[in-house]
Amino acid sequence: MPLDVLVKATPSSMHSLHELGGMLRGQGRFIATTVDTVFRPEDFLRYVEAFASAPESVDAMMAVTRFVDDEKPLYVAAPGMRVGAFLDAPRQDAEFVSGGIYGLGPRCLDVLEECISSGVSRMRNYQRALVEAGLDVRAFDMGKIMDVDHVDDISKANRFLGCEG
Repeated sequence: MPLDVLVKATPSSMHSLHELGGMLRGQGRFIATTVDTVFRPEDFLRYVEAFASAPESVDAMMAVTRFVDDEKPLYVAAPGMRVGAFLDAPRQDAEFVSGGIYGLGPRCLDVLEECISSGVSRMRNYQRALVEAGLDVRAFDMGKIMDVDHVDDISKANRFLGCEG
């Protein structure tokens, strides 16, 4: 399998995704994830299969979780699993948080380009821009997804995955 590696420091994960945009454009749908996201492989496979089988009219499919162990979670309001809003604070209709896994289609790269051009920063603001642009953004409940931000999160993640350490 061919592997392209790009090493570059960027101010945010949204900017990192933008750096990869040239390689991704014209390739169809793709899935991106942050490096600090931990999940069960079988749950990820369910997500990949769901995104692959989603109609082409679905522009994006965000993995979401009900597990919240993050100092700044991004809440997701998704009635009927169609994302209506990404929120910085909890709300009655936001039962999920973003899992840091993004299934994106070609139109999402156009929105990304607009975000970069207009000075938008942070992945959460890009996610909001996808909804604001009227794209069909869906949520997929992937079960437990952990965010590893601190040293003590590593032992929690190891226990979650059934690893020693």
